[in-house]
Amino acid sequence: MSLTPQWLDELRTRVSLSGLIGRSVRVQKAGREFKACCPFHNEKTPSFTINDDKGFYHCFGCGAHGDAIRWMTEHQGLPFMDAVKELALLAGMDMPAPDPRAAQRAEAAKTLHDTMAAAQDFFARNLAGDAGGAARAYLATRGFPARIVEAFGFGFAPDSRGALKSALAQFGTPQLVEAGLLIAVDGREPYDRFRGRLMLPIHDTRGRVIAFGGRILTAEKTDAPKYLNSPDTPLFDKGRTLYNLHRAAPPARASGRMVVVEGYMDVVALAAAGIAEAVAPLGTALTEDQIERLWQVVPCPVLCFDGDAAGQRAARRAVTRALPLLKPGHSLSIVTLPTGMDPDDVVKAQGPAAMEALLTQGLSLIEALWVAERDAGPLTTPEDKAGLKARLIEATETIQHPDIRALYRRDLLDRFGALAFPARDRGQPPARTAAPRRGTKGPNGRWLPPEPPLPPENLTQMQKVGQVLLTLRPLLAAVLMGLIADPRLIVRHGEQMARIGASDLTQGGLLDSLLELGDSHGGHGDAPGLESADLVTRLVERGLVLPTIDDLGGMPYDFIARGDPAGIAESIEIIVELPLVELALADANARTQHELTEQSFAEQQRLVQRKLALRARLGQMGRARAAL
Repeated sequence: MSLTPQWLDELRTRVSLSGLIGRSVRVQKAGREFKACCPFHNEKTPSFTINDDKGFYHCFGCGAHGDAIRWMTEHQGLPFMDAVKELALLAGMDMPAPDPRAAQRAEAAKTLHDTMAAAQDFFARNLAGDAGGAARAYLATRGFPARIVEAFGFGFAPDSRGALKSALAQFGTPQLVEAGLLIAVDGREPYDRFRGRLMLPIHDTRGRVIAFGGRILTAEKTDAPKYLNSPDTPLFDKGRTLYNLHRAAPPARASGRMVVVEGYMDVVALAAAGIAEAVAPLGTALTEDQIERLWQVVPCPVLCFDGDAAGQRAARRAVTRALPLLKPGHSLSIVTLPTGMDPDDVVKAQGPAAMEALLTQGLSLIEALWVAERDAGPLTTPEDKAGLKARLIEATETIQHPDIRALYRRDLLDRFGALAFPARDRGQPPARTAAPRRGTKGPNGRWLPPEPPLPPENLTQMQKVGQVLLTLRPLLAAVLMGLIADPRLIVRHGEQMARIGASDLTQGGLLDSLLELGDSHGGHGDAPGLESADLVTRLVERGLVLPTIDDLGGMPYDFIARGDPAGIAESIEIIVELPLVELALADANARTQHELTEQSFAEQQRLVQRKLALRARLGQMGRARAAL
């Protein structure tokens, strides 16, 4: 059947979202909206809002967001088409006319599901029968209780090339091959894929068997893989499937934690230890699709890797895969187990409490990235350190979200700076040419760097901001000249001047030095402090180039350069605010392109008016003062 956007919009309009959610969550009226305790994470104070008019829900705690269809797929665990059908029934709408080809595919899938269910019954019977003695003995050595063996559906595949083929003959050989249960080789009769193995069924999110995993039991078969999974089939895509997700999702949403381990036997071991919210990939490194599926359940899954070299490689690959996908409120926590141990080893040697403790000690994604790159090789030479910096920058450039990319880059480069340029010994004086950093005052009274504005998503807008900064260079030159002419004004305007992004105007070193010298030589308000001539001497000693009238570019800012207090105050306000308004306007323009609302349009217009007012002040200031 063909579901057009128009039909889906009509479906969303006809369904009362608050009523739909209220069938499984207690909701309360709050003005024009409804509130509830978020069903996607454990909370005591309601932060989950439902807006019937706009047709969406949103949690301000965990970031869960969606419409009626997404509620049915993420909270109720239904496939998309089943969710649509149930909503259509509630709304009294007829489903669109079926597509014959889609119907054929659905019928084929149904038959494959029947085949996989029959195979699971076959394996389970064999585990309980005489042939399953070796498999039962292996389970006993693992210490899995009977309830776990039954819950996870363990089975046994006889060491025979045709046992399953004969038992499921009613489905036909082609069907068994398509389901991945038989191996078809040209010129040979198809034969059983799983032989002499302990079997585990793999389920979809609805709990239907879609594939199998098998562990070898016969030690003599040294050439056979220890673990064997079903191949990709119409039901099973190993890159999109997470083992045990159908069982783990409900307790994970309740606890706010999802644990990802390396293999399905690790999942079973954790479940036996009382940790039910564990899943595993299936023979591959964690994929982008699997990460997205994890984020649909909890905002920060815990990836738990073995302490061997293979586990560390898996952790590194997971970090690399996750970086481009990062979005606000969603990340990963990385836990590394003691060397040579897997989750079952930890539980058996130290108990479930030790495993729980390890799961709370995970590294944040940025910390794991830093540690992995820092420890990737020696850092004894400048070339080694430069290589580390290059790798860090390369990693951050893969992050698609601009705000997260900027924040990661700054954090990692701060860490690199502390590593590559450690603080000097206390007995050694700092270099005189080292410019202080600006922004706010730290505990020692020195200016600290300002928080850099986050870049707008639109590159064209960023270029416009750069042009604004260039137009302000003559005005900043006049301000710097005025401060040198009257150093008392440095302290008076120090806090506001510290917000100037002067490094973008190529005059940051001079401004930094003015702030430091003005703050450290006794000038406070109108009280005597550093004299102009002395200030010039100190600046020249630092190798700084002082601005001249030529730097004003012919603009009528001479009164500012001579130290006019009112002109300097007004100029600093414009230099600080105009670039920030441009950045905010760039962001507002980007938002209105994606979602135009009354609030976003009003904010955009307010910023436009503020930008025009600042530019008008800039022009009027020069003309009015030049006439004095």
